[in-house]
This record gives sequence, structure tokens and C-alpha cells, in this order.
Amino acid sequence: MEFVLVALLILLVAFLLMGVRVVKQGFVYTIERLGKFTISAEPGLHIIIPFVDRVGRKINMMEQVLDIPGQEIITKDNAMVGVDAVVFFQVLDAGKAAYEVSNLYNAIMALTTTNLRTVMGSMDLDETLSKRDEINARLLSVVDHATSPWGVKITRVEIKDIRPPMDISEAMARQMKAERLKRAEILEAEGDRASNILRAEGDKQSAILKAEGKREAAFRDAEAREREAEAEAKATQMVSDAIAGSGSQAINYFVAQEYTKAFGKFADSPNAKTILFPMEATQLIGSLGGIGELVKDAIGGETVNTGTPIPKTRARTSVSRSGDKG
Repeated sequence: MEFVLVALLILLVAFLLMGVRVVKQGFVYTIERLGKFTISAEPGLHIIIPFVDRVGRKINMMEQVLDIPGQEIITKDNAMVGVDAVVFFQVLDAGKAAYEVSNLYNAIMALTTTNLRTVMGSMDLDETLSKRDEINARLLSVVDHATSPWGVKITRVEIKDIRPPMDISEAMARQMKAERLKRAEILEAEGDRASNILRAEGDKQSAILKAEGKREAAFRDAEAREREAEAEAKATQMVSDAIAGSGSQAINYFVAQEYTKAFGKFADSPNAKTILFPMEATQLIGSLGGIGELVKDAIGGETVNTGTPIPKTRARTSVSRSGDKG
């Protein structure tokens, strides 16, 4: 009897353990009762009826990444390109993901592949290489709309790599090189033009400054000549006043001063060693006499000896430069 009780107790414990289910975090279990989906078990402890309820599917509710294998796609301009892509998705409804589609991963992969061919097949090669963001956006919209009945949210679709044929790659490389050379030549031409413009501006400013300098110099020169003319006029006026005040004495003084200056220049002539010229001695004596009269008037009437009288004869004066032979 005791053996039967122990056996019944063991069976009861085993029956209770069969009804206990623990769902891990990040997963949702579907509970089927007699083969029919009833509830979705969230993470935590759950009690089910053994032999009546069972766990149907264990659905991963975390965001997942599905790698799309490389595809050979023909573009609108008949270029063959290889494309790799990845799809990020997350299950929002465990019941739909478990029972609305047979194989969720294969379904998403097939749907993404076909739409990738459709989207890229409607573009030229240059567009497929330069408009990846547009391709990603169109794929995301189409695939997300198609998978929404499965309780799946497509969060992102990314093109990993686009591989054009080798000959097209070489042609694109040559095109890129030619484009860069073109840009370099354009920049060099623009630099030369800017340099020429700056140089012309500099020459223009220099010419303007030179013209302004010449104008200022001419103005200063005219002003200097005007000052000199005013000084000459003032000196002439003073000479006229002196002549008017003292008569022939002032005239004799100025004539004698200029005469002696002119006479002294003959000795500095570089073209002749000896100079012979006639001279009236009375003219020089008369000039010296005029100077003496002026000096006499200046010192109060004293007699000034101007030198030994020279007879009225023609004199021959010889002027020799130092270092030359007679």
C-alpha cells in the first residue's frame, strides 16, 4: 500500500512539472490546446495543462539580421552587376509570425531578393551606384508592406556591395581620371585668370599711383617755380628800390659784382690752357670805383683806395691752369 502511495505521489509531481513552463527573456512561446493556437506566453513562469496544452513555436522577439546572398542583377541599360544586402527585422506578433507564414526567414529572403531585382532593374548602372539611399528606401517600403500580415516589422534594408563588371569598372576608372584631369585643368585656368586679373589690377593701381605722383610732382614744381618767380620779383623790386634810392652807385655795384663773377669763370674753362682776350682796364677800374663809392657812403665818407691806377691801354691777360706748361 505504501508503495502505491509513493508511486501516485511521484506521478503527481511529474504531472505538475509537465504543466510548468518558463519562457526566456526575448522570446514568446505559442501555446496550442489540442493542436489549436490559444495564447502567446510572454517571458516568465506559465502553467499549462499537461497532455492538453503544449508549446507550439518559440518565437524570437528581438531584432534580427538576415543576410541576403549575392545576386546577379541586370540593370535598365543591360549591365550585369552583383549585389549583396542585409535586412533587419523584428517580430511584433508571435501568433502571426508562427502561423501566417510557413518559414519566416525564407519568406523574408525571397521577398527581399525579388524586390531587389525589381528596384535595381528599373535603374541605370550610374543610378544604382549613386542612389543607394533611394534603393534602400524603396526596398524598405515594399518589403515592410509585404511582411506586415506576418506580424513582422522591417526596420532597415541596406545594400552592402554593388559589383559592376571588370570592363565597366575599368571604363569608370578612366572616366573618373579624365574627370579629375578636367577639374584640375579648369582650376588651373581659373587660377591663371585670377592671377592675370590681380596682376592687371596691380598694374592699374600702380599706373594710377604713378600718375598721381607725377601730378603731385608737377604741382610741387609749379609751386616751386611760382615761389622762385615771387622771390625773383621781390629781389628785382629791391634792386629797383636800391637803384631808385642811390642812383648810379647801386648800378655800378651790381655790374661790378656780375663782371667779377664772369671774369672768374674764364679760369675754370676745361677746354683751353691759355686764354687771351682784350680788356679795357678803365671798365674794371670804373666798376671798382663804384664799389668804393658805396663803401665810402657806408662808412661815413672815408676814402677807400681801390688800387693803383691802370693806364688806358689794351692789356693782355694770360690765365694758366695749374699744372700746365706756359
